[in-house]
Amino acid sequence: MQRYFAQKREGNTFLLKEEDYYHIFRVMRGKELDEIEVVFENCVYLCVLKQVSTTPKIEIVRTLEVGKKEREMILCIPYLKETKLDFILQKGTEMGATKFIFYPAKYGVVKIEASKLPKKIERWSRIVKEASEQSKRTIIPSITTISHLEQLSEQKGVKLVCSTREKQKTLKMFLQSHLNCDTLVVVIGPEGGLDQGEEEQLNRMGFSSVSLGKRILRVESVPLFVLSCLNYEFME
Repeated sequence: MQRYFAQKREGNTFLLKEEDYYHIFRVMRGKELDEIEVVFENCVYLCVLKQVSTTPKIEIVRTLEVGKKEREMILCIPYLKETKLDFILQKGTEMGATKFIFYPAKYGVVKIEASKLPKKIERWSRIVKEASEQSKRTIIPSITTISHLEQLSEQKGVKLVCSTREKQKTLKMFLQSHLNCDTLVVVIGPEGGLDQGEEEQLNRMGFSSVSLGKRILRVESVPLFVLSCLNYEFME
């Protein structure tokens, strides 16, 4: 059954985005009394399509699920090439990321002008919304951008940075010592790795340098590797 996120509730009906109506009625050929799932304020509802031939309505039948508060898994990622970034957003959403923070890294290949960010964020938001619907999540991860690493000092929770310099403290050891945390903030470097000065800056802000093992992973593989480990350790 298709899932959509509602923008607003009016009595016993939901209002969706225009592109969702297009998908329901044009792409999926929705008919009178067809059923869909709609998420609103972290709850999932079974709904039916009404007045399809005139003014379509999404009418609530019953509540299917009251969503639980998810563990916060925040990924801080440098700007990357479009295909890699799209992949991370889609798969990261499917694997439970709750927030993506993009930052400019010293060794980052891609630089994005501030004036172009609004359109980029709009596009990225569509990707995570569709991935949330496909993977049956009850939230859509948020997307923000920062202009300087020091802005990450405002993040609360258990903080780590994926390091190629650290050899002793592994991700497994780190997670086993923080099993009761409810928020994890993970910084991932660009293709060329984090500059030593950047990593030391993050350390001063409370980010622990952690090794992912002996293998050197592609940058688009790192978020999925980390999220897989987090899901394994914290799976309920």
